[in-house]
Amino acid sequence: MAKKPRNAKSGSRMVTTHVKSARGRTTSSVRWLQRQLNDPYVAKAQKAGYRSRAAFKLLELNERFHLIRAGDNIVDLGCAPGGWLQVAAEIVGAQGKIIGIDLKEIEQVPGTHSFVLDFNDANAPDILKAALGGKANIVMSDMAANATGHAATDHIRIMSLCELAFDYARQVLAPGGHFICKVLKGGTEGEMLSIMKRDFETVKHAKPKASRDDSAESYVIALGFRG
Repeated sequence: MAKKPRNAKSGSRMVTTHVKSARGRTTSSVRWLQRQLNDPYVAKAQKAGYRSRAAFKLLELNERFHLIRAGDNIVDLGCAPGGWLQVAAEIVGAQGKIIGIDLKEIEQVPGTHSFVLDFNDANAPDILKAALGGKANIVMSDMAANATGHAATDHIRIMSLCELAFDYARQVLAPGGHFICKVLKGGTEGEMLSIMKRDFETVKHAKPKASRDDSAESYVIALGFRG
């Protein structure tokens, strides 16, 4: 009989699905699959038609900080599989423009346009600027490097991506614009926060409820670009 543990975030009960090991499936992949099958946000995303549970991270951040408005121009760095694009498109509407970029090819989200590119490529920022055709109201980055399992290394790699995204944001944001970026706890993000505070009116850290409890990820929210 399946156990019915309490969902700590909702107070409800949910059935736990156990995944049996199979030939060709590693222990880590079994753990990942079991976590996916038992993740309430994965189920909510499927029910709501979102491509990933990450959609609820952006929904929560937007509700808390009032980031996205109708008619905004938005750049989404690390947009696959498209959950953030979907949320942005719902709010922005036909008057705005949403441009995404990712290493992985995705099915285009209606109302948006995404490129299959490495943001580290020298020509990637200019391609995005040309597609945007003007200034952005929001630059958001959910980029993450493949995890190595070594905390210090993973922290350095994701902070390097955040630095790239921040540098790009300063180039394309309109005055009053916002910047959102995924980071990992590790210490060096303090230096970046100090720099951001010179360029933005408000800089905060936030960890959405949709982020897994055992994840070190959080988001830097920089509001009111001074230009």
